[in-house]
Order: sequence, then structure tokens, then C-alpha cells
Amino acid sequence: MLKLAHLPDYISLTRLNRPIGIYLLLWPTLWALWIAGQGQPDLLVTLVFVAGVVLMRSAGCIINDFADRKIDLHVERTKNRPLTSGRISSREALTLFALLCAISFGLVLLMNWFTIALSVVAVLLTATYPFMKRYTHLPQVVLGMAFSWAIPMAFAAQTGELSSIAMVLFLTNVIWTVAYDTLYAMTDRPDDVKIGVKSTAILFGNADKLIVGGLQIIVIALLIAIGAAIQAGLWYYLGIAGAAATFIYQQWMIKDRVPARCFQAFLHNHWSGMIIFAGIMADYGLPF
Repeated sequence: MLKLAHLPDYISLTRLNRPIGIYLLLWPTLWALWIAGQGQPDLLVTLVFVAGVVLMRSAGCIINDFADRKIDLHVERTKNRPLTSGRISSREALTLFALLCAISFGLVLLMNWFTIALSVVAVLLTATYPFMKRYTHLPQVVLGMAFSWAIPMAFAAQTGELSSIAMVLFLTNVIWTVAYDTLYAMTDRPDDVKIGVKSTAILFGNADKLIVGGLQIIVIALLIAIGAAIQAGLWYYLGIAGAAATFIYQQWMIKDRVPARCFQAFLHNHWSGMIIFAGIMADYGLPF
């Protein structure tokens, strides 16, 4: 049973007090909705997807902490989280996870059957990602798929089909997610090595900055290709140029691999996503 007295811990568990994950999910979802709707996305679809971003990101945080409840205790940054510290029980966490997923699914039922079918994959990705760091050095790829699955869902809800643009945008966001979550993983790398948790930051080693930079270049190149495909105008490309500038700044932030600066570089990707969306929205003009 959920307890009202534990509300502050539930907020901490779902990271509603730290909305960076919501932003990183929201911006690509809005990219997809605006492109799929050619600047005029359906209002109901938009509201459902924005609410779904908040709910599923919160659910993802819960299952992540459940999977890591015996690991987080040994990581300085996470040792005081509600689940690993024992302030709430595993049963409470799983109950809240199920409740958030149920509400999200209720919202998806307002969409077409294709979108409903795709939502099943979204739940599977959300539930399995946290366990990947035990088996592969590429958990960031699975996270990228989870964080990007709203893109094909948005196209399905808006147009009833998946175009080639939808899949290229999906791939673009997967690559972007791998890049910024590698920055996040660089923050915890010393602790992760000690306890045996795998990540791209560990896999890339001393090539981490170079590979992240390469991934960021690919993201920009793919966004330019998408712009050509949708016959985008100046504002779109100004947004892409602005995002490229944020990537350059992030490379400067991580130049010495200082964990706190790597974490700040990770957080800075919120601005990258927002600038891209601003360019897309400005290019299409006012919606609704």
C-alpha cells in the first residue's frame, strides 16, 4: 500500500523534483509531433504525449531504483535514494510503478490501435533497461531506444503510419541519448568500476570524449538530412546550428573529465533539445 506520509520519498523516487529526464524525453517527442503534424499537431495527441512523458519517465525512475537498490548503496551520488536507504519498501515502489503504467496505458487508449500496440514495446523497454548494465557495456543503447520510442508512437498517433523520417528521427535520438548518457556515466565511472556495473563510459575508456563528439556530429548530420527531407527552412537550420554550438560547449566542459563537469554537460543537453524544438516550431509557425 502507498502511504501519504511517504509522499516526499515518492517524489524523490520518481525524480519529479529533478525534471531533467522529463525534458530529455519531452523535446524529441515534441520534435516528432511537430514534424508528423507538419507544424499543426492534434491538440489531444499532444496533451496525451506530454502527460505520458511525465508518467513514463517517473515509472522508469522507479524501476531503475528497484533494479539498483543493492547497488546504489555503494555509489556516493545515489546512496541516499529512498529505496536503497530503506525509507520506502520494494512493494511500495512496484505498486507505484504499476499505478503510473496503468494511468499511462489509460491515456494511450485514447489513441488509435497502432499507437496502443506500440505502447507495449515502450513498457517493455522501460522495464528492462535498468537491468542491462549487468550484462552489457551498452545499456545506454537500450536507454536510447526507451527514450526514443515516443517518436514512432507520435508518428503513429498523428498519421497512422511510420514513415522513413520517423525511423531516421528515432535513430537520431537513440544516438543523441547514447552521447549524453555516456556523459552521465562518466560521472559515476570510478564507483561503477569498483562494483562491476557496465556502461559506455567504461567501454569507451580514454576515447570517451572523442566518441561522444563523433556521436554528436552524427546527430547533427542526421538532423540536417531530416531537414532536407521535410524541406525545412532557415529557422530549422538555425536550431540545428544552435544545438551544434551546445555540443561544442559540452566538449569543453568535459575536457578534463571532472565528474561534476561531466554531470553538468549531461544536464546541458536539455538546452540542446529545446533549441532544436524551437527551430522546428519557428519553421512551421504557430500551432493549433
